[in-house]
Amino acid sequence: MVCRMDDWTLQFPGLSRLGSDLRKVLLTQSAVVSVPAGTVIFGPGKPPEHLLLLLDGRVRVQQTSDEGREIVLYRVAAGESCVMTTACLLAHEAYSAEGIAETDIRAAAIPRALFDDLASRSVDFRTFIFTAYARRMSDLFMVIEEIAFQRLDIRLAQKLIELARDTGQIRATHQQMAAELGTAREVISRQLGEFQRRGWIGQARGVIDLLDIAGIERLAAQDGSGSRP
Repeated sequence: MVCRMDDWTLQFPGLSRLGSDLRKVLLTQSAVVSVPAGTVIFGPGKPPEHLLLLLDGRVRVQQTSDEGREIVLYRVAAGESCVMTTACLLAHEAYSAEGIAETDIRAAAIPRALFDDLASRSVDFRTFIFTAYARRMSDLFMVIEEIAFQRLDIRLAQKLIELARDTGQIRATHQQMAAELGTAREVISRQLGEFQRRGWIGQARGVIDLLDIAGIERLAAQDGSGSRP
């Protein structure tokens, strides 16, 4: 659904520094769109048609292997852009991952032709694009490092704290937790069972309750190097 246009460029410091003429072009030639939670925004094999700049909500970007194993690469929050979309627009390639709206979202959609035009003629716009790109690439390298070198029990403890968001509860299946950490469901089930044995968590179908947050935080704070269980 297309909404009434506001000056959404003010939510992005890099864009708010653009000259008034370029900001006017962005506002008049882009659209603000609303998408309900659960919508697949993009998927493998599909070329990007817009650069989406998120104004409200959260998008999960994930990849699925040939064997069907999923891994969450990163999330896009309000005030951010999607590095996967940026890379595909710059390279004129199709997506290799999937973007899903985790919440209702509102985003500014910059058409591909406008993206190409501004990227070619505006230093400030290029700086905005590549600064966001570089920051997210650093995050992706951290994900790779964690999967390759950090102990899974510590990563799981850190993820539980992150996803609980001060509520003490996570609504997620073991398969979804496995996707968050880039491992197999059976491995997550075994590790969560160990956490439950220690009295740190309680489990029901699709729900994980954090019972001893202090104990989980102590594990999460440990050095994550070394062999993984």
